[in-house]
Amino acid sequence: MVAAEHTVTIRRSPADVYAFLADGLNNARWRRSVRSVSHTSGDPGTVGAVYAQRLAGPGGREIDGDYEITEARPGEVLRFRVVAGPARPQGVFLLVPADDGATTVSFGLTFEPTGVMKLMGGLIHKTMQSEVNELDSLKAVLEGAPAG
Repeated sequence: MVAAEHTVTIRRSPADVYAFLADGLNNARWRRSVRSVSHTSGDPGTVGAVYAQRLAGPGGREIDGDYEITEARPGEVLRFRVVAGPARPQGVFLLVPADDGATTVSFGLTFEPTGVMKLMGGLIHKTMQSEVNELDSLKAVLEGAPAG
């Protein structure tokens, strides 16, 4: 199993942070790898919602990274699983109230490589760590302007 996690504290309420994260259309605003995103099925931001993403991949090629929301507890937990693309990790955002109305946000990814992907564990971990570290960009976006 390959796993990566990163945590930041954002000066916004858990409700604000959750609303921004649950709206997958915001992904391109804080994740550098997202080239395009669209909502394709289900009620936006709820369990079963699917978002189609095109991501920056190896060698500058774009790859699919569609995902489905698998757990949605407003202000607390948002889980998802990647349903299209070369790797299919599962992810979770955990939100915990912090001092002065801020929110501590943890973003974790896990992936069980199979076949040839087992040989790429180090590269997969590096890519996943880079992705969870994008929480720093989320912090900058949410603290610099109203969520939306």
